[in-house]
Amino acid sequence: MPELVDEAPVSALAVYAHPNDPEVSCGGTLARWTRAGAEVHVLVATRGDKGSSDPDVDADELAVLRAEEMAAAARVLGLAGHHQLGIDDGELENTPAVRSRIVELIRRLRPEVLVCPDPTAVFFGDRYYNHHDHRITGWATLDAAAPMAGSPHYFPGFGGVHAVPRVLMSGTLEPNVWVDVTATLETKVDALFCHRSQLPTTDEWFRDFLRDRAEESGRVAGVRYAEGFRRLWLAE
Repeated sequence: MPELVDEAPVSALAVYAHPNDPEVSCGGTLARWTRAGAEVHVLVATRGDKGSSDPDVDADELAVLRAEEMAAAARVLGLAGHHQLGIDDGELENTPAVRSRIVELIRRLRPEVLVCPDPTAVFFGDRYYNHHDHRITGWATLDAAAPMAGSPHYFPGFGGVHAVPRVLMSGTLEPNVWVDVTATLETKVDALFCHRSQLPTTDEWFRDFLRDRAEESGRVAGVRYAEGFRRLWLAE
């Protein structure tokens, strides 16, 4: 039987590569948790400065716009906070400097659940493979969570250690738990539509496309709409 994760955590931190990635990957779950009273924060690694196919777009102006879109989406989801590392798109690497900044936020926020991309999910059929920034964000987040955030010997200047109890990885080829987002799917869609610079269209058909994707996961989980994750238990 598919396992549904019904209980909301007390606190959560979602770490993703680009400003619209949290909404695409787990927006319904984050909205469900905030609605239940959880303190949820989002950390985005990049500026989103290359998120356009228009050669005439100014990268810095686009980054400012995307930060504004990120803030608007955070309000829709009810987040307690949103943060950015400010790294240029495509230049993100799993370095000690990047890991240290993730560790610092983990120790400050002390999340019960960490959410991030599954970096082992690379090839999706024969028409798509996972973006470099997504893969790097997943690995850097996992490395920061264990053992670094929980060990006093890594980055000792960043306050008291925090062992993250569990991780939920989205965009996975091996989901083992699902979250019922039937009550919050429209909130997810509304939050995603805050990222207008990234939308192929604002037509209703795109909203229907997003609903269809959630419905596919819902059929596996036995609910109307769901988001699937690969869960890791890291600490009690």
